[in-house]
Amino acid sequence: MGKSNKPEDKRFRIAHNEAIIGVVLAIINFLWWYGFAYELGNKPPDEYTYILGFPAWFFWSCIVGFFVMVGLVIFVVKYLLTDVPLDDDGGEEQR
Repeated sequence: MGKSNKPEDKRFRIAHNEAIIGVVLAIINFLWWYGFAYELGNKPPDEYTYILGFPAWFFWSCIVGFFVMVGLVIFVVKYLLTDVPLDDDGGEEQR
């Protein structure tokens, strides 16, 4: 099967770029969590420091990390993602 003469729908390019943004957000979330959980949490429990009653590794990786990721997702949705019509003609035709 060869390429068709039809030009590629720009919605596929947009969707591909937005999928990459989603993967990058997931990687950032994992690195944030892993970095704090395993770097601050690699001591014996009696040597932990506590913030608001939580071990510091848990506070920074899970609690603060949640709010950081919520902020990043809000930023991405507001400034990086594009509203794309889902009908077959790509929204080029007015009804």
